[in-house]
Amino acid sequence: MHDLPPMARFGGLLATDLRDVTSDASALDSTGFWAVAADFEGRLICARFGDVRPDPVPAPVPGAWRGPATDAWTSSLDRAGYVAGVRRIREHIAAGEVYQANLCRVMSAPLPGPPPRSAGGTPTGADVDALTALLARGNPAPYAGTIRLPAHGVEIATASPELYLRRRGRHVESGPIKGTGRTAADLLEKDHAENVMIVDLVRNDLGRVCATGSVTVPELCAVEEHPGLVHLVSTVSGELAEDAGWPELLAATFPPGSVTGAPKSSALRIIRALETVPRGPYCGGIGWVDADRAAAELAVGIRTFWIDREAPGGPRLLFGTGAGITWGSDPEREWAETELKAARLLAVASGTYQVSGGTVR
Repeated sequence: MHDLPPMARFGGLLATDLRDVTSDASALDSTGFWAVAADFEGRLICARFGDVRPDPVPAPVPGAWRGPATDAWTSSLDRAGYVAGVRRIREHIAAGEVYQANLCRVMSAPLPGPPPRSAGGTPTGADVDALTALLARGNPAPYAGTIRLPAHGVEIATASPELYLRRRGRHVESGPIKGTGRTAADLLEKDHAENVMIVDLVRNDLGRVCATGSVTVPELCAVEEHPGLVHLVSTVSGELAEDAGWPELLAATFPPGSVTGAPKSSALRIIRALETVPRGPYCGGIGWVDADRAAAELAVGIRTFWIDREAPGGPRLLFGTGAGITWGSDPEREWAETELKAARLLAVASGTYQVSGGTVR
């Protein structure tokens, strides 16, 4: 599929004409429009495009995406393994090592065999931008988008509801999500406590690179509705210090606090011990930077699919799901939360999610 041209799609804009690809975050302080993909483990890919124009997400095209069957998905942690991991985190909390930690699992499924070619000779079947079109219809999200850089091993379709970093000049904002339920009535005191802890962490992260006294919390624990579920969302903002650019901002805030835990260093150590595979783009940062306008919007890489074409046995589609674990966590309830977060998205990617009486394909 390397004959699919590089592109990115975010916020009603389509970026084409790839000019540069770098892993140097300081490039984001230069010029041009950049698509950014940062893996949870730290790999950074910044791609500058020469042509950026308004272009809404197109309607799904039959055959442009051929997803895996709904029963083809496997998980890096099964139910027993995940529940055991939750119990282990509660032991760490009881020992005073951590207040909360995010426990995640990566699901994967083989992409269907060699895709057919359309009448015009264009490859069909495994284009992440076609998956983005399905997601826009079946699971609309405020930070949805595509990054397609096949030659660089980056093929991502995200339906992220969570803001990692927004930048307008020197003003920066983060919108951590903590607390998930089917309805607002499902949200517990544990969810509110979890959100407040992560807000404190994000305030501290931004405080490392923002002007003294400028970090504020304009909104705390607002209830936001998303397809099939609700979240508690807070807003943390600040003014970047004069000597801070993108390298300093990313170094201070990455990985995002909402998908690590508190304290972040302890949570990361526990995550490395309990999770069995890398998270990759999941829980990383995905979005765009317009260096000319000093504007940016990066999402936390949740509700995100990506393709691994180098996987043993052939190309695979991957998707991550997880939950924040606190002392008040019930292990089975946390497993159910990961299932809730995944169910709708996996159905959309498999082409079986019903919209307005018809099948999304």
